[in-house]
Amino acid sequence: MKQIITLFKKDLLLEIRQQYAFYGVLLYVGATIFVLYMAIESPDSRTWIGLFWIIQLFISINAVAKSFLQESRGRMLYYQSIASPQQFVLAKLLFNSLLMLVMSFLSAVLFSLFLTYPVQQTLAFIGLVFLGGWSLSLVFTFLAAIAAKAQQNAAIMAILGFPIIIPQLLLLMKACSAVFKATEVIPLANVLLLFASDGLVVLLAIILFPFLWKD
Repeated sequence: MKQIITLFKKDLLLEIRQQYAFYGVLLYVGATIFVLYMAIESPDSRTWIGLFWIIQLFISINAVAKSFLQESRGRMLYYQSIASPQQFVLAKLLFNSLLMLVMSFLSAVLFSLFLTYPVQQTLAFIGLVFLGGWSLSLVFTFLAAIAAKAQQNAAIMAILGFPIIIPQLLLLMKACSAVFKATEVIPLANVLLLFASDGLVVLLAIILFPFLWKD
């Protein structure tokens, strides 16, 4: 755990010092939501939740893509001398999860302020936002590791990510459809499937990342 926490702190300090990346993503969120406000001020509930998760998807790509792409070859060689590949990828997953949780919360607040807020179960919706943001961060962190080994090609991350992330987005939108009615219960099966898919992504990252690490 010591190496994981140390690597996590390193990424956190870099993000604090290089705040332009965080504010760049935040500006993208604000501009996108403002354009939606100008185009459709009062969307229906299905359109509202669909637009929200589409924005979350592109936020995740922009926020997580740089996690591995910013690491130079020399720096990766140094990391190999101080940590194992499992520790390194777990630190990346932890940091990107925290970053995406923050971005998800901020985007949910801005989305609710600019567009008509149709949600009746706010606490349940916030929980699903955090769960969805975490799920997106895990998938795209692992894909960013693959893209970093493919000549720093971030487009590969998006190409590989969409077929994987579509089932998660469908589960999230089905689960979120219940928050628009005060008496409706959120489907537990969808939530459990999301947790299971997240656990599978973490397990795959731990098993497969050492092969990328050796390259």
